[in-house]
Amino acid sequence: MKRIWLTVGLLFFAACINYIDRGSLSVAAPALARSMDLSPSQIGFLLSAFFWSYTACQIPSGWLTDRLPVLWVFGAGYLLWSAATLASGLVGSMTVLVCCRLMLGIGESVAFPAYSKIIAIGFPSGRRGLPNALLDAGTKLGPAAGTFIGGMLVADYGWRVMFIVLGTVSLIWLVPWSIWAPRSEAVPAGATNSPSMFEIALLPDAWGTFLGSFSYTYSYYFLLTWLPSYLVNERHVSLKMMGVLGSIPFLWSALSAVVCGWASDAWIQRGGSPTTVRKTFVAAGLLLSTIMVPAAMVSDLTLCVTLLSVAYVAFGMYASNHWAITQTLAGPAAAGKWSGMQNTAGQLAGVIAPLVSGFIVQATGHYFWAFLSPAVIAVLGAGCYVFLIRRVEPIDWHTLSEA
Repeated sequence: MKRIWLTVGLLFFAACINYIDRGSLSVAAPALARSMDLSPSQIGFLLSAFFWSYTACQIPSGWLTDRLPVLWVFGAGYLLWSAATLASGLVGSMTVLVCCRLMLGIGESVAFPAYSKIIAIGFPSGRRGLPNALLDAGTKLGPAAGTFIGGMLVADYGWRVMFIVLGTVSLIWLVPWSIWAPRSEAVPAGATNSPSMFEIALLPDAWGTFLGSFSYTYSYYFLLTWLPSYLVNERHVSLKMMGVLGSIPFLWSALSAVVCGWASDAWIQRGGSPTTVRKTFVAAGLLLSTIMVPAAMVSDLTLCVTLLSVAYVAFGMYASNHWAITQTLAGPAAAGKWSGMQNTAGQLAGVIAPLVSGFIVQATGHYFWAFLSPAVIAVLGAGCYVFLIRRVEPIDWHTLSEA
C-alpha cells in the first residue's frame, strides 16, 4: 500500500503539470492576442485546438492503457506534452502554434485512462475517493500555480519565455517516474472478463457518466480557458493582478476536492451506500457550480471572485467522486477503456466551450451569456447522474457477456 501511495504522489504532481501546460495558452492569451493581432474568435480557435487531438486520442489511449504497462504509456505521453509546451515558445505563426497544441493534446490524452487504471487496481472501491480527490487537487493547483507564475512571467518577460520555462521544468518529473512508476502488467487483451467498448456503450450507467462528464467539463473548461481574458478585458485588471485573482478559485477547488474525497470515503466506511454517497457529491457539485452566473452579474470585483471561488468549490465536490463512480462500475478489467470513452465524451465539451464562448463574447461584446450556457448544461448533467446511473457497484462483465 505504501508503494501505491508513492505512485499517487507522483501522479498528483503530474496532474499539476498537466493542467499547467494545457492552461498555459489561456494565461498567455491576452498578451499573445496583442502580439499576433488575433480576434476573440481566433483565440477561441487556438484554445479549442488542444481538445481536438486530446478528444480524438482518448479511446486509443484507454485501449493502450488496458493492454500495455502504464509506465511506458504514461511516460511517453508525458514526454510528448512537455516537449509541445516548450516548442510553443518558439513558434512564429498561428499555424505552428495550432500544431503544438495538437501535439500537446495527443500527449495528455493518456493521463486519465492511466490514472483510473492505477487507482482501480490499487484501491478497493470504498477507498477511491481520496486518491481521486488528490489527483483532482493536482488539476486545480496546477492552473492556480500556472496562472500565478505564468502571469508573472508573461508580465515581466513575455509569453514566449513562459512556454519555454514551463516546458523545460516539466521534463524533470520523468526522472522519479522512471524510478518509482508501477511495473504491473495490463489486463491481457484476451481476458474473458474484459468487455469490449461496444458492451460498455450499451449500458445506461455508462451514458450517465459520459453525459455527466460532458456537463462538468464544459463548465470547467469555459472558466479554465476564458477566465484570464475575462478578468483582463471585462474586469480591467492588470496581467499581474489577473495572475493573482485567477489562481484563487483553483486553490479553493483543490481544497474542496481533498476534503470531499476524504469525507465521501469516510461516509462509506461508516456504512453509507456508495450509490447515495457518490451520486450526492457529483449532483450537488454540478448544481452548486451554477453560482458562476451571478458572479458575472455583480459589479464588485471582490464579490465576483468570491462567487467564482464558490463555483470552484462545487467543481471540487464533483471531481472528488466522479472518477470513483467510473472505476467502481468498470473495475480493473475495463477502467482504461471506460475512462477513455468517458473522457472522449467529456472532452468534446473542451472542443466546444472555448469556441462557442469566443463567438458569444465577440457577438455580444460581454461575457454574461458565455457564463449562463455552462450553468444550464451543469443542471442537465446532474440529472444524468441521478437518473441514468442505477447503482454504484462493480458490473459483472462475465455474466453480462453471457446474457
